[in-house]
Amino acid sequence: MLGFLRLLMPKEGRFFELFDQHANTLVAGAEALRALLDGGEDFQKNFQIVLDREHEADDVTREVLTTIRRTFITPFDRDGIQDLTNAMDDAIDQMQKTAKNIMLFEVRAFTPQMKDMADNIVQCARLVQEAVPLLRSISENAARLSAITEKITKLEGAADDIHDSGLKDLFKQQQGTNSIAFFVGHEIYDHLEKCVDRFDDVANEIQSIVIDHV
Repeated sequence: MLGFLRLLMPKEGRFFELFDQHANTLVAGAEALRALLDGGEDFQKNFQIVLDREHEADDVTREVLTTIRRTFITPFDRDGIQDLTNAMDDAIDQMQKTAKNIMLFEVRAFTPQMKDMADNIVQCARLVQEAVPLLRSISENAARLSAITEKITKLEGAADDIHDSGLKDLFKQQQGTNSIAFFVGHEIYDHLEKCVDRFDDVANEIQSIVIDHV
């Protein structure tokens, strides 16, 4: 009877298709967040794109978690699928929080360091987008997957340095003049840093999957 039930239950599901969709939302959200920091007449449009992509990512996350419960054979461990999905969702969630923070404080001018950090976020998102399809053949792509995760980790480290440099410059500029401006800038820097941190979490989950299946 158990064998018969196994034949009836779906195998593998749509996981890789869903991973691809999730990665695409990360790239679109990251690019819109970067464009948001350029200001201009498309400011509101780019803000809405970040929000829309976050909602799409939530839908994908729910579908992945539902598919896990309905699928007998998964491409790799259920915990790995869930942890990777949640990490990717956390990344787009943090981008949404960053965009909302910018709108809350009505910020329209951004420092070069903020833009550099946003560039790192875009690079991280594109690397995740490259990595996800490679999970279809983990053993064959292990070296490239490891290289991608290492690159994301380096981008996270570089973003930390940019964050510190930008915050130091902001403090010098606002010292004794405008404490509110420093507070707002500090908040934006903090949110941008967390975005890159969340991508480093995604990289760690990918590397964990590679280690477990090679």
